[in-house]
Amino acid sequence: MTAPLTPPPPPHDQSSHQAWEAPPPAETVWSEYGQDGPGMKTELREAAVIVVAVAVSGVLLGLLWMWLAPHVPLVGDQSGKSWVVYLKDTEGEQAAGVDGTFTLLALAFGAVSAVAVFLWRRRGGVPLVVALGIGGLLASLLAWRVGVWLGPQQDVIAHARAVGKGVTFSAPLKLGARGALLAWSLAALLVHLGLTALFGPRDPEPPYEDGPYGEGPYAAPQA
Repeated sequence: MTAPLTPPPPPHDQSSHQAWEAPPPAETVWSEYGQDGPGMKTELREAAVIVVAVAVSGVLLGLLWMWLAPHVPLVGDQSGKSWVVYLKDTEGEQAAGVDGTFTLLALAFGAVSAVAVFLWRRRGGVPLVVALGIGGLLASLLAWRVGVWLGPQQDVIAHARAVGKGVTFSAPLKLGARGALLAWSLAALLVHLGLTALFGPRDPEPPYEDGPYGEGPYAAPQA
C-alpha cells in the first residue's frame, strides 16, 4: 500500500501582498514626478538682480519722458525791478499731458520688464514678483528725478530774465499726479501674473491619487 502523497503548498498570492504594501514616501513621489524650484538663496539673488536692472532702466524712462512730454509755455513780464511769470495759454492741457505721458510710458516699461523677467525665469516665485514691484517703484522715482533734472530750468524767474520780457519759454517738468509713480509696478505685476497663469509650467499630478480602498494601485484585493 502506498502512502498518500502530501499535496504541494498553494501558490503564494503576490497580488494581495503587493496591493497592501505601504505607499512610497511623498518626497520620493515628488522627486520622481515633480521638480522643486531653486533654493531660496538663489531666488533672492535673482530678485536682487531684477531690482537693480529694473531700477536702472528708469533712466531711459526719464529721458523719454523729457523728450516726449508736451511743453507748458510760460511768459515773463517785468514791472519795475520785479518779474512775474504766468501761463501763456491758460486753457491749455499741456500739464495734464505731462502726467499722461509719464503714465503711459511707465505702463509700457512695466509690461516689457514683466515679459523679460518671465522669459528669464518662467517658473516665477514670490521673490521675483516682489522684486518687480520694488524695482518698478524705484525706476519710476529715478525717471521722475532724471526728467526734472535734465528738463527745463527749475528757476522760472531766472529763466524769464534770461530770455527776456514777453518771450515764451518752457516750464520745468512737473509730475502733478504722484499716483503715476505706481504705474510701472502695477503693470509689471499684472502682466507677469497673466503670463504665469497662461504659459507658466504646470506641476504634474501625483501618480497615487486614490486612497487605500479606491481604484488606484492601493485598492483592496478582490475576494
